[in-house]
Amino acid sequence: MSEAKKRLETIFGHVRDGQTPSVTMKLASNGSRYRYTQDGGILSDDQRKFYEENGYLVVKDLVSPSELQTYKDRFQSICCHDVTIPGLTIMRDVAIAKSEYQPGERAVTKIQDFQFDDVLFKYCTLPSIIPYVSSVVGDDIMSMHTMLINKPPDPGSKSSRHPMHQDLHYFPFRPADLIVCSWTAMEHVHRQNGCLVVLPGTHRTGVLLQHEYPKWEGGVNKMYHGIRDYDPSFPRAHLEMGPGDTVFFHPLLIHGSGMNRTSGFRKAISCHYASSHCHYIDVVGTVQEQLAREVEGVAKKRLGENVEFSYKDLWKVKGRLVQGKEGNLSIF
Repeated sequence: MSEAKKRLETIFGHVRDGQTPSVTMKLASNGSRYRYTQDGGILSDDQRKFYEENGYLVVKDLVSPSELQTYKDRFQSICCHDVTIPGLTIMRDVAIAKSEYQPGERAVTKIQDFQFDDVLFKYCTLPSIIPYVSSVVGDDIMSMHTMLINKPPDPGSKSSRHPMHQDLHYFPFRPADLIVCSWTAMEHVHRQNGCLVVLPGTHRTGVLLQHEYPKWEGGVNKMYHGIRDYDPSFPRAHLEMGPGDTVFFHPLLIHGSGMNRTSGFRKAISCHYASSHCHYIDVVGTVQEQLAREVEGVAKKRLGENVEFSYKDLWKVKGRLVQGKEGNLSIF
């Protein structure tokens, strides 16, 4: 058994006996008894304790129906019209790519890196969301990764699933505790249409696990890596959410989503934030190196074989200042 898996077993062993997991509050470097949240933020003491122990926090009705409709309209416009947005990537499910052509937004399962689209980027700057972000990462905030997800009805191949993973697997910047994701349901999200599934408390191991493509018969979407040797017996929580409900979670929290068993598309919008005082790391020789080589290979096909860049360079162009001072993550 790997060292990382042993540490997960330690956390979850007593849960299987029907007990509630507990967290030991250790003094952070700033003298606070909290490690993962900032003093003086919007979070109540109960909310801080929940996030500290579980690695996520759901806040109800945080984004208004009118704002959600704006993002839906913009998504449809991008998918159905000739809209050029620098850096934006349009993705299709592996099953859709192999089937007959579907027009418009039904052909698109995700758009990501919309940081240069001023309509969608407004989500990343919402006054209702930013106070929660600053309660985790502080007041100097960079948007580092953006997505609008349009999870399709599963065609029977189970390809609409997203394997259990840790988001830090993709990020060449640290420290992990100064990174947080906001993920907002754009409609009713439930188990039938593939809500988020999380393993509470797994952020506290401090371990980035090995990831790889799962061996699924129906195929796996590009970059949908999952934890190697994932143990499905670990206790999990299904985050059923209403429109506008938003979950904030730590980048080491193990999470994924099930397949969409309905006939409709399940939409959500998200942004990963980091303190601008985070720093880039060299992933060579780490568990992230293989992913970096894959991403660089894809980028070479788009940019040209003669263009010189690194994995770190590719991430630098994804960032955009949200508030406060630019720091180590600035593109310049």
